[in-house]
Amino acid sequence: MKLLRSGLKWLPLSFLVIIVDQISKLLVVRYISYRDEYIPLWPSDMLGLIHVHNNGAAFSFLADESGWQKILFGGVAVLVSAVIVAWLRKTPADRRLVCSSLALVLGGAIGNLIDRSVYSYVIDFILVHYKDVWSYPAFNIADSAICVGAAMLVIDALFDRKHPEKGGSAGRPGGAKPADGSPEDSAGKGGEA
Repeated sequence: MKLLRSGLKWLPLSFLVIIVDQISKLLVVRYISYRDEYIPLWPSDMLGLIHVHNNGAAFSFLADESGWQKILFGGVAVLVSAVIVAWLRKTPADRRLVCSSLALVLGGAIGNLIDRSVYSYVIDFILVHYKDVWSYPAFNIADSAICVGAAMLVIDALFDRKHPEKGGSAGRPGGAKPADGSPEDSAGKGGEA
C-alpha cells in the first residue's frame, strides 16, 4: 500500500481533468460550428465560446509547419507525462499542493495528447476578449489545467518551507552549513529568520 501514500493517490484528479476536457470538446464539436459561430457568455463583451483547431502548441506556436511539429508535441507530452508520474510516485501524498498541481498538469497534457492522436490538432473553444479590440488566443480545459497546475507548482516552490529536503540539508542548496559552523540556524529549526 506504499502507492496510496505516494502522490499517485492524486491520479483521480488527472482522470477528472481528462474526462471534463474530452466531454467539453465533444460538446463543442457537436454543437458549435467550426469558426463560424460565437456564443457569448457572461460578461458577453469579455467571454465566449468558439470552435477552433490548433495545429501547434500554446498560442498556435509552430501551427503553420508541415506536420513534424505534431510528432514533436506528442512526444513531449508523453515524456512530460512519464516524468510527472515518476515525480508523483516519489512525492508523499500529504504534499497536497505539489501533488494536486502535478495531477492537473498531467491531466491537461494527456487531454491535449488525446486530441493530437485522434484529430491531429487540439480543439480550443474558450475565448477571452475585450469587445472587438483585443482577444486572447482560444484555449480549452486541458490548457487551463496545465496553467493552473504550473502556477501552483511555482507557489509551492516559492512558499513551501515545511519540506527542507527539497533544497538539500535544512533547505540549503547543496547541503551547505550555516556560516557560523553550527549544524542548524533558527531557520533550520522552524523559526523565522
